[in-house]
Amino acid sequence: MKKIKFMDCSFRDGFQSCLGARVKTDDFLPALDAAVKAGIDYIEIGGGARFQSLYFYCQEDAFEMMDRCREVVGPNVNLQTLARGVNVVGLSSQSSDIIELHAKLFKKHGITTIRNFDALNDVRNLTASGKYITQYGLKHQATVTMMGLAPNLNETYAHTPKFYIDRLKEILASGMAFDSLAFKDASGTSTPKTVYETIKQAREILDAEFKGDNRKSISFHTHDTAGMAVSCNMAAIEAGADVIDLAMSPLSGGTCEADILVMYQRLRGTDYTLDIDPEKILNAEKVFEKCMDKYFMPPESMQVSPKIIFSPMPGGALTANTQMMRDNNILDKYDDCIAEMREVVAKGGFGTSVTPVSQFYFQQAFSNAMQGRWKVIDKNGYGKMVLGYFGKTPVAPDPEIVKLASEQLGLEPTTEAVVDINNRNPKLGVKYNTELLEKAGLPVTEENIFIVAACGEKGLKYLQGDKPMGIRYKEADKPKAAAAKGGAYTANVDGKNVAVELNAAGDAYTATVNGKSFTVKVSEGIAAATAAAAPAASGAATALPAPLPGTVMKIMVEVGEEVATDDVILVMEAMKMETEVKAPKAGVIREINVSTSQVVAAGDTLVMIEEK
Repeated sequence: MKKIKFMDCSFRDGFQSCLGARVKTDDFLPALDAAVKAGIDYIEIGGGARFQSLYFYCQEDAFEMMDRCREVVGPNVNLQTLARGVNVVGLSSQSSDIIELHAKLFKKHGITTIRNFDALNDVRNLTASGKYITQYGLKHQATVTMMGLAPNLNETYAHTPKFYIDRLKEILASGMAFDSLAFKDASGTSTPKTVYETIKQAREILDAEFKGDNRKSISFHTHDTAGMAVSCNMAAIEAGADVIDLAMSPLSGGTCEADILVMYQRLRGTDYTLDIDPEKILNAEKVFEKCMDKYFMPPESMQVSPKIIFSPMPGGALTANTQMMRDNNILDKYDDCIAEMREVVAKGGFGTSVTPVSQFYFQQAFSNAMQGRWKVIDKNGYGKMVLGYFGKTPVAPDPEIVKLASEQLGLEPTTEAVVDINNRNPKLGVKYNTELLEKAGLPVTEENIFIVAACGEKGLKYLQGDKPMGIRYKEADKPKAAAAKGGAYTANVDGKNVAVELNAAGDAYTATVNGKSFTVKVSEGIAAATAAAAPAASGAATALPAPLPGTVMKIMVEVGEEVATDDVILVMEAMKMETEVKAPKAGVIREINVSTSQVVAAGDTLVMIEEK
């Protein structure tokens, strides 16, 4: 009887797929300890969205989390993290020195294995990152990413067994060192037949290439979002996979991996076994369920969704996006976004729907749903992807979309290797991020350099003490809101609405009104201030509405400032995508009705512009 190994994904992909990656370390450590005591010795613990999310939402440091996990599990458990090729653990690609720093720091903080994938299956991106994983003594799991295509799409090569085997042959031809191979289907949309044929051929190729002690194991990863996880796992096992990815209740099934006990039951009476003590696993799951009980579990995370085969939204991105939509009160637009994804995927060149490409797909689908189809091309993600700045897509993107992206982004298409482009970029790399830390008066450590590189401005703010809390607990467990002591408001000053940022320090309050600071008195939480009104308007003023719901990130103008048509007035963020809001005509800014960090709805007035 063949013993099938498994990796427990509960503490990384489980968090990402079911809880938007927003979980406190103290809350899950007892379950991690219980899992190890139940005999689980291969555990996914970080990387992917579980790096950025700790800084963005959890008020925690990812390196400290890894250290604490290693302390709990002891020295012998294989702790694995997930890396996105040259993007490492962010949505943006990096230069070579940051990619190297990623491997160095993850080894330093207790990681055993790094699963290294590229969403476009551009092997150049795998080799650029894989060499450092090996160099720093980590086990390198090279990965081919998979997904199923929507029905009725006439694509005969991308995401077929031949396509995947061609990528494996390319990995072998590159000479890249790796310890094991993984096939990763983040959306759970591949068919069992495709999984079987792919892994069967891969097993034959690897066994012919690597013999004896040098034999390479094959891992298979999928989600149950489309209800296919158990069937696809079985197909992978029968084709020759050595390891499958599973999870524990309450974060198993649905958008996550199949449950350990469910897969154990499927293998009973066959020639395969998971070689576990089911009673011990059941006890570990009980501990985990208790640990997770206070967290809000989105209902969509526990469902099988037939829509996913049409629009392959990965489990790890689905709940992260629905959580952000809840935060912006636009969850009702989710179905519209999913409906737009089919065309976005097809016209974008069929890159695998896994981070960061899955996020690019969703951001563009969100833009299409909210602002009109192809009216705005996402300049940081989807647009750069179709132009080649994240690597080579499996097939050529739609020429019309490439043309639109080139025009809107002001960039020409490229076939150059991503890391070569990034190595010339003066705003990437160790030197640039060191300068950012020095300018901010922050300690220059390798960890801090990497945090800023991977997390951008939000990482810098975290290190400066700006640590927002974005975890969703069950309603009954939410702490009572403290009395408001500051925030963003709209105040009426001499008959005009102006944006006010109220800051509190002890009993003293300062209000910033249109860039000017005033000392104010507060009575029952209401700030009263006297401020100069904006210059009197001489002509008709036009409201500039928010084109979509989101958060105001930057305000680029001041009251009284003259602007030209298409000048950037402010920058909004929605679904991790920045949108520039431009002046529709020349004029003078007469009112600014919002402030930074303020959440606005589509159609809310941002500024008033008076024609010259």
